[in-house]
Amino acid sequence: MYSEVVSFIQKTFGTTDFLPLHEPRFVGNEKKYVADAIDSTFVSSVGAYVNRFEEDFSVATQQKYTVATVNGTAALHIAMLLVAVEKDTEVLTQALTFVATCNAISYIGAIPHFVDVSKDTLGMCPEKLEVYLAEIAEIRNEGCYNKHTGRRISACVPMHTFGHIGDIERIVSICDAYQIPVVEDAAEALGSYKNGKHAGSFGKVAAFSFNGNKIITSGGGGAITTANETLAKRAKHLTTTAKIPHKYKYEHDSIGYNYRMPNLNAALLVAQLEQLPLFLEKKRALAQRYANFFENNSLTFITEPKNATSNYWLMALLLENESERDAFLEYTNEHNVMTRPIWQLMNRLSMFSDCPSAPLPNSEFLEARVVNIPSSVIL
Repeated sequence: MYSEVVSFIQKTFGTTDFLPLHEPRFVGNEKKYVADAIDSTFVSSVGAYVNRFEEDFSVATQQKYTVATVNGTAALHIAMLLVAVEKDTEVLTQALTFVATCNAISYIGAIPHFVDVSKDTLGMCPEKLEVYLAEIAEIRNEGCYNKHTGRRISACVPMHTFGHIGDIERIVSICDAYQIPVVEDAAEALGSYKNGKHAGSFGKVAAFSFNGNKIITSGGGGAITTANETLAKRAKHLTTTAKIPHKYKYEHDSIGYNYRMPNLNAALLVAQLEQLPLFLEKKRALAQRYANFFENNSLTFITEPKNATSNYWLMALLLENESERDAFLEYTNEHNVMTRPIWQLMNRLSMFSDCPSAPLPNSEFLEARVVNIPSSVIL
């Protein structure tokens, strides 16, 4: 059976050479814009391409404001600061996520607090969130508190796993009732929509990533998006070392961060963003080919949730059990087809093992069964 899968993937991509999980495609104005940035001598965090990217990205994501950052983790770090996440507060998030989510929480000195996901969407489960908050949360004058630990619950950070958007509207509604701001970890969800709204436009603020394996890339890079002008201005200020604008004086009014995206990276990203519609079209075509193939196969291809349009950033299979998962991973990687398991649950990592957590049966089920398969754009 596994040999049939490998043969199909190799035929689909037209090669028996090594197939990576997701490699970038540079087919437009990338070299032209980067050369232009070099010629301008503005190669660092000030330059026309940084501003142009922010404007273009706001249009692409249906948001009013974008602030470009050096990477997605930096974007998420700042996004949480914008909604008043503080040291020794708790941030509700998924145990089934990439480690950057919890790292960014920890940068602030806040504490990840894990909620289970849905088997159908791979993202935070609103039903379980609602039941859990009814059990642990209480509203005080200062906000929402965990009545068991006494700590304030300062934010909720759902992550759109592999570009699939779950019931984010309901998550926001539940959190609103408990006075908990929602920060969307949309690192993987550029080009994904729910009920016609782009990922990142449901919570108060969102973070995106343009790492080398993302659907568009600037080598590194990230972005903060929001509809709130005050938050956008604060984000720009914090990511530029909190420097008060002046022709020559160096004055800073708070602890800031050197998180601004360099103009060189932005030049690359402007060109990549021009290709996004093509990339999305090709990825959905690949997803359909996979769905058709696995329809008559014992392995299950994971498709987009109800009322959602996914970017299919990384495409995934659900296997029968952990033993079958490991056998599949071993066979495919031995035969030049890169596959990988979904992330180890965050609460299993030593640095997060003592963090508070709801029961995680769905997360544990998926951790033992989900694998990613080659998902690069085929041109």
